[in-house]
Amino acid sequence: MKIFFDLFPVVLFFAAYQWGGIYWATAVAICASILQIIVLLSLKKRVEPAAWIGLVVIVIFGGLTLWTKTHPIGGINPTVFIRWKPTVLYWIFAAILFFGPLVLGKNPMRALLGKELHLPDTLWGKINLAWALFFSFLGAINLYVAFHYPEAVWVKFKLFGLMALMIIFIVIQGILLAKHINQNNDQQ
Repeated sequence: MKIFFDLFPVVLFFAAYQWGGIYWATAVAICASILQIIVLLSLKKRVEPAAWIGLVVIVIFGGLTLWTKTHPIGGINPTVFIRWKPTVLYWIFAAILFFGPLVLGKNPMRALLGKELHLPDTLWGKINLAWALFFSFLGAINLYVAFHYPEAVWVKFKLFGLMALMIIFIVIQGILLAKHINQNNDQQ
C-alpha cells in the first residue's frame, strides 16, 4: 500500500499530462506532493526524509517550470526544470548513500532497513553502494530520455520506465539477498 501512496504524485502527473499537458501535470504534481505530506501529518504518521526531499525538489523544480512559463528566462525552455527534477532527486539520494557513511559514520541503507534485515556489515556496505550506483544510473538515464526524446515519451518513461527499472532492481536484489535472509530466519 505504501508504494501506491508514494507513487501518487507521479501517477497524477502522468494523468494530468494526458489531460492538460506539461504545465497542468507540473501543478498537479506539486499539489499532490503537498497533499501527500499533509495527509501523513494529519494522520500523525512519520514523514520519511525521502518524502520531504521529494517535496522540496518538486516545489523548487516544478515551481521554476511554472514561473518561467510566465516569466521567460532568455532562451530557456521552461520544461527543462521539470525534466531535471527526477535526476536531481535521484542524485540527491545517491549522494546521501555515497557520502552518508563518510559524513555521518552510518550506513543509510542499514538505518533504513536494519530493523527488517539482519545482515553482515560488509553486505550492508555492498547494498548501500548498489543503491547509490543505481540512483546515479536512474538520474543519468532520465536526463538522456528527457533531452533526446519527445516530451510525451519522457512523461511515459518517467512513470513506466523508471518504475520498471526500480522493480527489476528490487527483484534482483531480493534474489541476491534471499540466501542471507533465509540464513537469518534459520538462526532465529
